[in-house]
Amino acid sequence: MFGRRRRHRHASTDTIEIPLNGVRPLSTAPQNQPLTVVKVAAGRRATHRLTEMGLTPGVEVKIVQNNGGPLLLAVRGSRLAIGRCLAHKVLVSTG
Repeated sequence: MFGRRRRHRHASTDTIEIPLNGVRPLSTAPQNQPLTVVKVAAGRRATHRLTEMGLTPGVEVKIVQNNGGPLLLAVRGSRLAIGRCLAHKVLVSTG
């Protein structure tokens, strides 16, 4: 017990800088408007998971439901729900 340190996994404390050219995190984007994924600003595992779900740069996404919890998205003809923390790492532009 002594001399050993426990490693805890914490959420990333990195901040995402939002440029003024209309790019914003998916978690702050408006509902029911077509959005285009610009970049996934996440770690290797989260990026892999989002890629497997179809969220890749250039794909069109629409937020179907945004009630304060997970976001319900329409992506490539299907619906998927992602948590707000994960949605904050996906950068989108309107149009």
